[in-house]
Amino acid sequence: MALSSLVWAGLAALVLGLSGIAYLSIVLAWEDQHTRGVAYFGRPAAERERFRRHLRAHARLLFPVMRLAAHFSRVTMAKASFPFEGIAGPKGNCTPESFATGRAYKPRSEDVFVVTQMKSGTTWMQHLVYQVLTRGQGDLAESRRALYSVSPWLEGIRSVRVEDAPLVGQERPSRIIKTHFPAGVCPFSRDALYVYVARHPVSCYASCTDFIGENLGAFAPGQDEICRWFCSDEAMWWGSWPRHVEGWWKLAAREDNVIFVYFEEMKGNLEGVARRLVSLLGITPLNEDELTDVVYKCGFEYMKEHASSFEMHPPHLLAVDAELFVRGTAERYRDVPADVRDQVMTWCRERLAGSEFPMDREYPPG
Repeated sequence: MALSSLVWAGLAALVLGLSGIAYLSIVLAWEDQHTRGVAYFGRPAAERERFRRHLRAHARLLFPVMRLAAHFSRVTMAKASFPFEGIAGPKGNCTPESFATGRAYKPRSEDVFVVTQMKSGTTWMQHLVYQVLTRGQGDLAESRRALYSVSPWLEGIRSVRVEDAPLVGQERPSRIIKTHFPAGVCPFSRDALYVYVARHPVSCYASCTDFIGENLGAFAPGQDEICRWFCSDEAMWWGSWPRHVEGWWKLAAREDNVIFVYFEEMKGNLEGVARRLVSLLGITPLNEDELTDVVYKCGFEYMKEHASSFEMHPPHLLAVDAELFVRGTAERYRDVPADVRDQVMTWCRERLAGSEFPMDREYPPG
C-alpha cells in the first residue's frame, strides 16, 4: 500500500511538473508575441500597464516552476548570446536575423544615429536628441508614449521598425535610430548623422551587472563569469568596451558627421552637450527658455518620474518590474569592488595600449 501511494505521488508530481512546463511554454510564447515590434511599446500607457499586470499574475503562478529550474541551472553568458560578424549579440531582444537586417540598412539623410556600447546612456541621449529636435516641446512623457514607439532600435526586435518610425522636429525632421553596433558593423553614410556616447568602463560594467541581475534574477551567472564576459573581445555583446570606444573615436576624428560625447560630460554639462547637438543637426540655436526646457526634461529626476515612457525593454517573466533608473551618477564605478575595478581597468588599458584614444586623460587611474 505504501509503495502504491509513493507511485501515485510520483505520478502526480510528474503530471504537475509537466503541466507547469507546458504552462511556462505557453506564457513565454504569449509574452514574445505581445512584445515584438510595437506590440508592447506602441500601446497606450494604460494598456502597457494592463499587460504588465497580466504578466505579473503569470509570474506569481509560475514562481515555483522557475525557482525549481533556477535551483538546477543558471543561464551562462554563452547560452544567452549568438555570434555575428565577429561580435556577439544578446538573445531575447535581438536575433541573428535582426542583426543582419540592421547591418544591411541604408542610412538616409534624415537619420540621426544614437550609438553606444550597452548601458552607456543610450536612452538618455535618444531623449536629448528628441528634445533638441523639438526645441524642448517634445511631449513624449506628458502623452505617456514610449520612446521605443518613436525611436527604433536598428538591430532590435522590440521597437518601432525603422521604416515605420516618425520623423521628429520641424526645422530638420529626423529619424532617431538607436544602435549598439561597433563602427565596423554600423551602416555608415556621410549623409546621416551619428552621436556616440562613451561611459567609464567600470561604470559600464556595473550597469551591465545590474542589467543582467534585473533580467535573469536567480538564473543570473556569478560575478566572475560576468567579469570574464565583459573583458572579452569575442564574448561581450557588440564587442568589448575598448574596441567599441576606439572604433567610434577614430571615426569621429575623421568624419564631421560624427560627434563623440562622454556620459560624464552629459552629467556635468548637459546644456553644453545640447548645444553640440544643435550644431551637429544644423538647426537654429535654442534660446534660453528652450534650452532650459530641454535640460529639465532630460534630467534624471524628470525621466525617472516618467519612467514608463523610457522603458529600455519590455517586461518579461523574470523582470516584470525592473528598475529602470538605478542611480543616475557619473561615478557608478565606485560601487564596484576594488579588485574587480582594477581588473576591468587594467584589461581596458592593455587593449588600448598604443591607441589614440585618451584613456588616461578621460579615465585616469585611481
